[in-house]
Amino acid sequence: MAKAVRFHETGGPEVLRWEAVEVSDPGPGEVRIRHEAVGLNFADTYFRTGLYPAPLPAGMGVEAAGVVEAVGPAVADFRPGDRVTYTGSPLGAYSTERVMPAQHLIALPDDIGFDTAAAMTMRGLTTAYLLRRIWPVDAGDTVLLQAAAGGVGLIFAQWAQLLGIRVIGTVSSEAKAEVARAHGCDEVIVYTEENVAHRVRELTDGAGVRVAYDSIGARTFETSLASVGRRGLVACFGTASGPIPPIDAMQLAIAGSVYVTRPALADYIADPAERSELAAELFGHVAAGRIAIRINQRYELSDAVAAHQDLESGRSIGSSVFTL
Repeated sequence: MAKAVRFHETGGPEVLRWEAVEVSDPGPGEVRIRHEAVGLNFADTYFRTGLYPAPLPAGMGVEAAGVVEAVGPAVADFRPGDRVTYTGSPLGAYSTERVMPAQHLIALPDDIGFDTAAAMTMRGLTTAYLLRRIWPVDAGDTVLLQAAAGGVGLIFAQWAQLLGIRVIGTVSSEAKAEVARAHGCDEVIVYTEENVAHRVRELTDGAGVRVAYDSIGARTFETSLASVGRRGLVACFGTASGPIPPIDAMQLAIAGSVYVTRPALADYIADPAERSELAAELFGHVAAGRIAIRINQRYELSDAVAAHQDLESGRSIGSSVFTL
C-alpha cells in the first residue's frame, strides 16, 4: 500500500494528513512512478490554504524525482526503470508512488541525484525562464533579487554570475546575507536594517536596476517598483507575503514607464521542446558543477506538517526536500 500526504480542508499546516492510498495501473498516456525524493516549495502552501483552488480532498505537491515502474498504452518516450523528474503536474507529488500523465516527465541524467533533482526542478526551471526568456538581460546589467537566500535565489545568483549579470540581493538577516554572497550575489541588502530602494539607487548611481525579480509579493512590491530604472521590469513570480496590491497604470508611468508581469512557470514549460531546452541548460550547469544545489532542510514525507511550518516561518535557507 502506498502512502501520501493529503488534505481534506484548506487551512494551516495542521490540515495535512499522512494516509494510505491505492495506486492503480497506468492508463493510456500514463506512467506509475516510485518516488525517491519530493520537492518542498512555497507554492505548495498556496494549494493548502486555498489561494490556489483544488477539488477536495486533494494530494499535495507538484515536484518529485524517481523511477518509472510501469507505463500505460500509448507511452512511447519512457519505459520501466527510467530515471525521471517533473514539476507542474497535477497535485500528488507528496507520495511514495503515484500514477500520472507521462507528458509531464523530464528524463533525468544519471549524474544528477534524485534529491538534487527534487530540490531544483521547479526552482531551476523557474530561474531558467526568468533569466533566459522573460526579459532581455545582458552581461553588465544590474538586477534586484528579492529573497536571495531562498531556493530560487541561490540558483538564480549563480546562473546570473555565469552570464555576467550583477545581482543585488535582499535577505532578512546577516546569516542569510553570507549565504547569498557565497552563491554569487554581488551586493546584499539586509532589508530589516536598510531601506532597500534607497540602497539600490546608491549602488546603481541613481539609475535603478534593469529588472526586479520579486518572489515575496505584497510586502516587497512597492520596494521593487521603486528600485527599477526607467523602462525596466518588475517580475512578480511569487507571493510569499501575499498577493501584490492592485496596480494603478499611472503609478507605472510615474515610476519611469515601468513594466510589471506576474509570470507562471507553467506557461514557460507548456511547450515540450522549450521545456527540454531549458531543462538541458539547467542540467548541464548542475552536472558540470557550475551551479551548486544547496539542500539545507531534509524531512521524512510523514513530517509534512513540520516542513510547512518551517517553510512559512522563514527559517528555511536554500532548498528543502522530502526523502523516501
